[in-house]
Amino acid sequence: MKKIILSLAFVALLASCQGKTKEKLDEAKDAVTEEVNTTIDTAKSKAKAEIDSIKEKVKTKMDSVVVNSANEIEKAAKKIKESVKK
Repeated sequence: MKKIILSLAFVALLASCQGKTKEKLDEAKDAVTEEVNTTIDTAKSKAKAEIDSIKEKVKTKMDSVVVNSANEIEKAAKKIKESVKK
């Protein structure tokens, strides 16, 4: 009889703690979700800034390449004109 009463008391204790445990788990889940979302937003903004920086560097280098190529083509065209005149 004593074992049955202790078993019922233990089951009642577990049942009463289940609601509190669920609330704590929900709170922890919400906190982790918020932290993950914040981390993702931070990483996204850093990645966007890095991509913009790289895009500007590439654009600058491409502009430089285009100008240098145009100069080389002009030099080659002048050489061809001079060789045709001779």
